Amino acid sequence: MSKQKTWTAKAADLKSDWFVVDATDQVLGRLASGVAAILRGKHKPTYTPHLNTGDHVVVINAAKVKVTGSKLEAKEYTRYTGYPGGLRRRSLQRAQELDPTFPVTTAVRGMLQRNTLGADMLKRLRVYAGADHGHRAQKPKVLTFDAKGNLKIGN
Repeated sequence: MSKQKTWTAKAADLKSDWFVVDATDQVLGRLASGVAAILRGKHKPTYTPHLNTGDHVVVINAAKVKVTGSKLEAKEYTRYTGYPGGLRRRSLQRAQELDPTFPVTTAVRGMLQRNTLGADMLKRLRVYAGADHGHRAQKPKVLTFDAKGNLKIGN
């Protein structure tokens, strides 16, 4: 009786696709968790935790993403300058006014690993405030998420 070995993906076996997601009227957290799963590659049967098996994701219309409840005024992004009294706070509404791509990028970054692999996955994310993007040559497939956050790949 021979032993079967478990197949594991290797860097040479990996191939990444391109997807485009329309963020219009999508809830920020549900959109971010779905995009993070695509970036990690968890939708593929070749998913391997220690390799970047994910795909490239282009998010368009990030300015039209919505949030539930009173998060627009209540949610704050904080950073510290390193100086005494240097704590800077910015509401979600103000952050969207200054850079509409910031909330989406930050939400997806928060759902990825905190190591070099997670940073490598984040490089495959492109977020645009409007509908125009410069990745038509890659022929991205359209991704949609339903109300429960389930993934549907079309086109």
